Parts: sequence; structure tokens; C-alpha cells
Amino acid sequence: MIVISSLYVLLANAVTFRRDKSLSFNRVTILILLYSTLLGFNSLYVTSLDTGIGIYGGLFHSTAITQSFVVFIFILSIIILQLTSFYPRRLYNIMISLIYNELHLKDIDKYDLVGEQIRIIEYPLVILFILTGAMFLMSSCDIISMYLCIELQSYGLYILATLYRNSELATAAGLTYFLLGGLSSCFILLGSSLLYVNTGLTYLDGIYILYNLTDSIYLESIMTSLRDIKETLNSNEINPIQSFNLALVILSVGYLFKVSSAPFHFWSPDVYDSLPTLVTTFVAIIAKISIFIFVLDLVHYANGGKYEFTWTDILLISSLLSLIIGTVVGLVQSRIKRLFAYSTISHVGFILLALTINSIESIQAFIFYLMQYSFSNLNFFFLLISLGYFLYYYNCHYQYNLPDTINSPIQLISQLKGFFYKNHIMSLCLAITLFSFAGIPPLLGFFAKQLVLSAALQKGYFFMALIAIITSVIGAVYYLGIIKVVFFDDDKDKVKSEFTDILNNNEWNWDINKSEYIKAHTIKSANRILSTSLSLTISILTLIILLFIVNPKIWLSNASILALILFNP
Repeated sequence: MIVISSLYVLLANAVTFRRDKSLSFNRVTILILLYSTLLGFNSLYVTSLDTGIGIYGGLFHSTAITQSFVVFIFILSIIILQLTSFYPRRLYNIMISLIYNELHLKDIDKYDLVGEQIRIIEYPLVILFILTGAMFLMSSCDIISMYLCIELQSYGLYILATLYRNSELATAAGLTYFLLGGLSSCFILLGSSLLYVNTGLTYLDGIYILYNLTDSIYLESIMTSLRDIKETLNSNEINPIQSFNLALVILSVGYLFKVSSAPFHFWSPDVYDSLPTLVTTFVAIIAKISIFIFVLDLVHYANGGKYEFTWTDILLISSLLSLIIGTVVGLVQSRIKRLFAYSTISHVGFILLALTINSIESIQAFIFYLMQYSFSNLNFFFLLISLGYFLYYYNCHYQYNLPDTINSPIQLISQLKGFFYKNHIMSLCLAITLFSFAGIPPLLGFFAKQLVLSAALQKGYFFMALIAIITSVIGAVYYLGIIKVVFFDDDKDKVKSEFTDILNNNEWNWDINKSEYIKAHTIKSANRILSTSLSLTISILTLIILLFIVNPKIWLSNASILALILFNP
């Protein structure tokens, strides 16, 4: 469904020159994803009955976990597409009608409340290609299909990052993302090549079997048979376990680059900060989910805990560094998206810790943490974009000379000073989301961290659990810093004169009927609100975070069932 729909949208995109059609393209894409979600949900009844289904000659293996997350990323993408499918502000129709009818496009740029995002008709098409790569990557069961899918997803992300051609910062960030993403792909390709050279196999299940064999007699006989296929392999000179570990270590470095885990995180703060906020929303959420689900199978089936050193120790070290670096460096950030990038690195440390432990409890924590953090991320970005739309009507008391303010209106934490006095409800939603990131009970984020820490303590990872607790406490400082700016700093901003004096504008020659119409729609505080799509989405996501404790059984039960299916097929 996704592939066919991508072709139809591509065809429709190629034959139209009207940039205002982008709203229709986004809405059609939402309908496509809704139908695809239904198809993915129905396939859960097939994949959950057995160990899964192999398709396309064994290149892909569809299981209950992969199909569940396919449905999950479709739902996230539907929500993200709402940002570009509807007008973001209620005042848009009133203002544009006035400008067209009375000013004859004289000051259209001055009053353009929508911005560039609704005029890019390629946006939904690129997202469909990214989703195609992500969907196939989660089900990949061969190193060839894995590499092709991860590159399909990555190429779409590179294009999406540079989609705003008039933004110098976005172009630079996209180029950085492309160069370092290409470097990580080289690591993945090198690790895959080493696996093939040492085993003669590309099918991951066969590689898992070889890796987990402990009987040297069987291992030597298998290696002898493989030597006939690959003459370069000599089982007397090469230790298969060491060669597997080396290949998987190189593979894991490539994956850690992709998910911006320390010490391979250095690209993400600059890229997240420079990209338009709409693009950062998609890049920061969807790109990580597919890679984590693929690595879940890799860790589970190639977890050689019987040996002195295994490749999963690299993931544990990365988890430790991510927790420390993401927390400590985040304390000195003044730009909100850079701060969020370091916050993401810290949370990736929690996810990697749960992934490395590889027990039923830890996999349940891994699945739950990945899902709840995606929802919290999404709500944070929706709020960040909405805050920028709302502050459009105000002259900021503090003068900021910020580049690319059209695509990223809010870049500094100090821009949020006293926002509580402008919009109480939106400020409360932001506070709830930040408290959830910090792990404050009884919000959603607290239960996710509690599950990870409980699984770590059960398996004897006491040092890692201690570091995770300490970094969580320290990390709460920069979340509370944002809340302090929003709720306790003075609000000295004033509404722009063009909105307060709109009825007194001498350039506009009203007739009697038009004047009455304008008086009925006077631009005042009650009118400066977001569109229904934004308001409703933020409200639902915030209520999910806030009221999870009321009925946690469904979500936790689903995570537990998926973990049990993985360990007891």
C-alpha cells in the first residue's frame, strides 16, 4: 500500500505546478497511512500466531514486534503530517482574505502567517519513501536487505533535511547529516562484509546459529564445510567467535552513529538545531525507531554472554557515556533544540541499557520506553512549533538577531520568558511534558525509567542503575530551568501594532458590510489561538502523559506480551 501510494503521489506531484496543493497532498497521505495502519493491524493476527512469516525468499521476517512497530510509526507519521495538513492558526483565513480583497497583495509577505511548510508539495512524498525504508528495515532478515533498507531510509532523511532550499542553516545541516550518515553507512557495510567473509552467509538466522554454537566439534565441522565455499577462511588461524565479535562491533558503531548515541553523538546537536523545527520533529523520532527494532533482534539472537568479551559490551559502554554526556553537557545549553538533542542522547542511554540486558523484563522496558518517549517527543515538538506560531503576534522585549526565524521561530530558551502569562493552558502542557522527561511520578516517563532500572537491578547491573539514577536527577535541572523561564520570569512582550490597530489602518477602505464583518472578528486575545488540529493533538498527547496511571494495564500488557513472544516463540 505504501509503495503503490508513493508512486501515485509522485505522479500527481509531477503533473502539477500549483504550490497551494500541498495541503491536499498531506491530507491524502494521512488517508493512505490510515489505511496502511489498518492493514498492519490486521496482519498482527497472522504474525502473532507463530514465530512470524518469512517473505520475499527470506529477505524479510515479519513478526508480532515488527508489525506492532510498523503500526506505531504509521500512527506517529499521521500525527506529524497534521502539522502541514491544516492551517496552523485560526486567524489565517481572516487575514489573508483581507489582504487579497483590500490590499491587493501589497503586504502579503508581512501577513503570511503560514510560512513555507504548506507550499512544499514534495514533503509527504519524501516521508512515504522514508516510511518504506523504515518498515522494511524492521523486518530485515538478511544483511543485504538490511543495508538497502537503511540506505533508503537515510537518503529520504537527507532529502527531507535539505527540503527548505531557501534556508542556509537547513542546507548546511543537511550536508552535515549526509556526510556523517555516509560515514556510519560505511561502518555498517564494512561490518556486513566481514560477516560474509567469515561465514559465507548473508542470512542473519544462519549467522546467529554459528555465533551461538559452543561445541567446538560442531563448530569446526561447519567451518570446514564453509572453507570449501570460501577459500580465504581457515578455521585453524581465525577464531570464529573473535571474528564475529569484531564484525558485530563494527556494525554496532554504524548503528550507534545513526541513533546519535555517545561517543558518536557529535553531529546531532548541530543538525537538530539548524534544521527547521518541522523537519526536526520527523528526524528525531522516526529515524531511531526502525534501527532500534532491528538491533533488538540482533542483540537477542547474537548475545554471546558465554564469552569473556562480546560485542554487546560496546552497547553497554555507549549507554554509560550517553547517560553522562547527554546530562552534563545539556546543563550549559541555551538553545532549546540543542538542549533537546542532549536530552535525547541521555534517553538513548536508557534505551541501550534496557536493550543490552536482554531479559524479558528489560525487553518489556525497552519496548515501553521507546513508545512512550516517542509520544513525549512528539508532544514537545508540537508545543515548540505551536509556541512559535503563538509568539508571532508579539514584539519580543528582548531583541534577538536570529537566522532562519521563519522556519524555527523559537531557538533560544530565553524567548519563552513569561509565556505562562500569554497562554496558561499551553504552558501547563509544556510543563507536564518536561516533567515526564525528567521522570517525575506519576507521569508516563517515570514508569518507563522505573521499568529500566528494575530490570537492571534484577540482572545485577548495579553500577549502571546508580549512574542512571544520578543522571536522571541532574538532568531534571535543565528541564526545571525551562519551567522557571516559562512560569516565573516577567512577561514584557507586547502585541504587534498591526494586530492591535487593524481597524484603524487607513490603507484599508472598508465599506459598511466589511466593517461589520471585521468588528465581529476583531483580532484580540481570544482570537490569537491555534487551529483545531494543533490544539486537539497537543491536548490528547498531554492527557496520555498525564493520565497514564489511570489505566496503565493495556500499554504495559502489550509490551509484556511482545517481550514474551520474543523469548518464547
